[in-house]
Amino acid sequence: MRWMMLGPAFVASIAYVDPGNVAANISAGAQFGYTLVWVLVAANIMAMFIQYQSAKLGIVTGKSLPEVLGQRLRTPTRLSFWVQAEVVAAATDLAEVIGGAIALNLLFDVPLLLGALITGAISMGLLAFQRGRRAFERVIVGLLIMICAGFLAGLFVDPPSAGQTIQGLVPRLENREAVILTASMLGATVMPHAIYLHSSLVKDTGEGNVKDLLKQTRSSIIVALTAAGVVNIGLLLVAASSLAGVPGTDTIAGAHAAILENLGTTVAGLFALGLFASGLASTSVGTYAGSEIMAGLLHTRIPLLARRAITLVPAIGIIATGVEPSTALVLSQAILSLGIPFALIPLMRYVSSPAIMGEFAAGWGSRAIAVVLSTAIVALNIALVIALF
Repeated sequence: MRWMMLGPAFVASIAYVDPGNVAANISAGAQFGYTLVWVLVAANIMAMFIQYQSAKLGIVTGKSLPEVLGQRLRTPTRLSFWVQAEVVAAATDLAEVIGGAIALNLLFDVPLLLGALITGAISMGLLAFQRGRRAFERVIVGLLIMICAGFLAGLFVDPPSAGQTIQGLVPRLENREAVILTASMLGATVMPHAIYLHSSLVKDTGEGNVKDLLKQTRSSIIVALTAAGVVNIGLLLVAASSLAGVPGTDTIAGAHAAILENLGTTVAGLFALGLFASGLASTSVGTYAGSEIMAGLLHTRIPLLARRAITLVPAIGIIATGVEPSTALVLSQAILSLGIPFALIPLMRYVSSPAIMGEFAAGWGSRAIAVVLSTAIVALNIALVIALF
């Protein structure tokens, strides 16, 4: 498996281990134990299918999803589409910056506003000093390793029950709160910017047999998203085995306090470090995705550092108002949920079109899966928004 295929898959996988996922998974394990393991397994399988379709579009056409949209939409529609994509990008950035700020607060007692500024500054440094996309991919993979170590350390201190984990694979929902949390977990899994970005990361994979490239891409996505899925499930299992019934674990800070009390200083420190790496990697990837969205839909680019500085403003402004961080995270996930159909439905329309994909157009089986997944995700996200507001 070539790095040129594995690197983009790992970059896209960062969207699946961002601070929003951390909050949802910890809450799920603490409140409902092992009973929602099946949700994360199902969500991960959905993600693998969707990310493969995005990568397939980029490989076959040599264009990203935003570029295809930019070529096929009329100007008023194209501009409107860009506006909603930018709103989604701002919501993404809000969650990641808040996650980094919370982590610095937990690690060093840094005030949230200062922590947000530090997170933004470090992410700007990553974007400034990376030389080419391959170097950026390697930095992100390094941060992903840190995320895995930080979030999974608790499993070795207090191993979960194998029997109860297996029982958690049986789909069931105990009450209304479980339904809302399930919608939140699924809504936080398929991030719009990851769908846009993956097609961009693989569009210049070079000359080669398309069938071979698609095969390698499928394998790389399975590897990368399996790693992300293990992290997410690990977070839920840590909470289920060590935090079940502990009050205050509906916030990241409360979960960290419970981890500190139940699993010790080392595990709590690694958790906070993993959260910081998660926020840092996610906000860098989000900026990269926003740049590709603008280039495809507006046919123009601004420097990554300038974009990074501009997108920091809403996040820092909201933190400065004193909004409770976990509440802001939840609201950002609701906004993201609204953006998923705008990315997912056009993607499946284009990869199913013989005029665009030629012999590689999605067959009836893939189209049927896409309809089922799109309907389920849209319905669950609508339920989430209704429940929240």
